[in-house]
Amino acid sequence: MGSAIKIPKSPISHPQFHRLLLAWFDRCRRDLPWRRSRDPYAIWVSEIMLQQTQVATVIPYFQRFLEAFPTVADLAAAKESEVLRLWEGLGYYRRARDLHRAAQQIIADHDGRIPQEPAVLAALPGIGRYTVGAILSQAFDQRLPILETNSQRVLCRLFGQRGDPRRGGTRRWLWEMAEALLPARRVGAFNQALMELGALVCTPTAPRCEACPVYALCTARRRGIQEQIPERSDPPAAVAIQEAAVVLYRGRRVLFVQRPQQGRWAGLWEFPHAPLEKGERPEETAARLLPQLTGMDGAIRSELLTLRHSVTHHRITMICFQAHYQGGSFRSDFYRRARWVAPAELKAFPVSAPQRRVAQFLLQPNRQLNLF
Repeated sequence: MGSAIKIPKSPISHPQFHRLLLAWFDRCRRDLPWRRSRDPYAIWVSEIMLQQTQVATVIPYFQRFLEAFPTVADLAAAKESEVLRLWEGLGYYRRARDLHRAAQQIIADHDGRIPQEPAVLAALPGIGRYTVGAILSQAFDQRLPILETNSQRVLCRLFGQRGDPRRGGTRRWLWEMAEALLPARRVGAFNQALMELGALVCTPTAPRCEACPVYALCTARRRGIQEQIPERSDPPAAVAIQEAAVVLYRGRRVLFVQRPQQGRWAGLWEFPHAPLEKGERPEETAARLLPQLTGMDGAIRSELLTLRHSVTHHRITMICFQAHYQGGSFRSDFYRRARWVAPAELKAFPVSAPQRRVAQFLLQPNRQLNLF
């Protein structure tokens, strides 16, 4: 059995900490579009988009999404393909599907209003403890904590907590401390201030302690260990994967197929592709995957382009070939359905970022090989 987590005693006066942190936040916070409103729907959309995604990336997506679906009712009434198309490039598409399903559930079960009861809100698809606290504290000033990468780093350093914030004992302590520190008023601003401090000042490496509004209260800074905590594990080693993809032409149209509703890129459309087997050349994979994945035969012709992209710790090189239809009808144990589409029509389909690059390449007047 592991030893119990040692709970550091609070070195700070809570009112003093609140005053210093909130004053700093009022002066230094970034002007982000979701901070201009206390609309729970806008806050909810922003929080889902911000999961595992940088703020600068989210801003244009958030603005386009709210223009297309300004209310919960608008989102609920949309087709899933429309939602996924606007999400394209953000990745982690399950977030978009859960957001869409939750909006439909809010219309069906909650009269179109986002629930204000934490347990009821948490029962919606894709909404966990952090998202509940973020929505209800920012929109309604409910006294609920949040805990994410930036805020947990601030708390670990503030109290000199050396434990791994991802592990059970330290994780429980962090939630307890995040709740104990909450002020009586301006709870949403306080939660955002903790995150903002971690994002702008109390950074993972080279924290700017001289710019921190609460540096005098920080245990880690006082002990000179601010860059040693919280514990950081080495990232997993990168795995190199080679794939072949096929753009199958039938006259002036190309074959586009839809992925299954589970797994990576669930429900998105793409050109059929598969990893190379051991000892296999890319053109051999291209010839093999067509009948295996689509039930069709094609004559593999020229290489169109090679592109590289990353998915988590996988580094994928995808070599795309042009092929001409020779026969067969669509049947597949993997893909859900297929369509023959003019290249100009591909922009209407929700696809992953690498597949969008292939689609855009097909529309270029002067094609170039080895596009990166």
